[in-house]
Parts: sequence; C-alpha cells; structure tokens
Amino acid sequence: MRDFEKISFEQFCKDIKDDRKLYDSYKLPTRSSSKTAGYDFYLIEDVTLNPGEIVKIPTGIKAYYGEDEVLFLIVRSSTGFKYNIRLVNQVGVIDADYYNNSSNEGHMFVKLQNESDNVYTFNAGDRLVQGIFMKYLTTDSDLNLEKERTSDK
Repeated sequence: MRDFEKISFEQFCKDIKDDRKLYDSYKLPTRSSSKTAGYDFYLIEDVTLNPGEIVKIPTGIKAYYGEDEVLFLIVRSSTGFKYNIRLVNQVGVIDADYYNNSSNEGHMFVKLQNESDNVYTFNAGDRLVQGIFMKYLTTDSDLNLEKERTSDK
C-alpha cells in the first residue's frame, strides 16, 4: 500500500503559511496517464527562479509506502529540458521511515536551481517535479537494523 497525503494544517502553517483557503486548494500528486511512471507534484504557490538562483520549495505532501520501497523525487523531463532547471541534489531519495517523522510529519521539500540565463516564473498548479515509487533490495550481509528515524535527518 502506498499513497500521498497532505501534511496537517498545523504543519502547513509552520512550513508555508497560515492560510486555510490555500491549504484546501492545493492538489495531491497525480499521474497523467495509465502508462506514466511518475506522479506529478503541483506547485502550491508561484515561484520565480532567477539565473543561478536556488529556491527551496515546500510541496505540502507526505507519502507512505512499504518498508522495502523508496520514493524518488526527480525533475520532470520537460522542466530540465525546456528550462535548464534541476534539483540541487539531482534525485531526492525519500525513505519509508521519513513518513510522519517527529520533526515535520514527513513533509517533502524540493530545492531547485536555475542553470539558465533566463528568469522563469512558474505558477501555482504547475508541475515541476515527479515522484516515482520503487522497490529496493538489500545485501545478504545486511545487519538487522533496529534504529528508527527520530527526525527529518
């Protein structure tokens, strides 16, 4: 089982702003067709990226999924190809134990950098990144780890 959820309104107020109408209006990630691997994340608010600028963007989203799964956050092909905008960390790796962690409920952020010479403004509702769920494997010699995540780190 896996799915996306909005962060609580209380967390939204901490991370974004105290605006119930904005909270109620933003969308959960969706796929655009039955053959699409990625779930498009929608901007909550307008974002302007100047040349060379790095901007941290809240998604308002958390996700749950199996213990042997991971969620990759990747810039949509069109975002990188058309605008030369990339994720600062190239690929976001969101582990299953990030969900509902004690420091931020598992709220996912993306940090984008404008590598072009142009200023780009993206509007609320635009799609810039996508999330892809994947199973992963571990080694035979992997230790039985008992440690649990206690923060967003």
